[in-house]
Amino acid sequence: MEEAKGVVKHVLVAKFKDDVSPDKIQELIKGYASLVPLVPSMKSFHWGNDVSAENMHQGFTHVFESTFESTEGIAEYVVHPAHVEFANKFLPNLDKVIVVDYKPTIVQL
Repeated sequence: MEEAKGVVKHVLVAKFKDDVSPDKIQELIKGYASLVPLVPSMKSFHWGNDVSAENMHQGFTHVFESTFESTEGIAEYVVHPAHVEFANKFLPNLDKVIVVDYKPTIVQL
C-alpha cells in the first residue's frame, strides 16, 4: 500500500436541523463550493446525499469532501477569512457534524 502523493481529503458529514429548508441547504452548498476559488489551498469540492441501503447513517444526510495538497493546506483553509465567514453561516444550520481529514492510501493487489 502506498500513500497518494500530494492529496489530503477533508470530509464533513452533516445532519441539517429539521427546520432548515431544502432551498437553504442548496444555498449553503453553493456557498461551500464557492470557497474553491477563494482559498488557494482548496483544490476541489464534492458533495452528495446519503443513499445508503444499510441504514447505518445515524441521521447524517449529507457528505462534503474537499481536496487539499497537504495537511498544512487544510490548516490554512481552517483560518482563511472566507472559510471562517462561511463556517459562521453554515454550522448553525447543523444538528450533527463529523469532520475527518485523511491521506488516501492506494491499495495494490
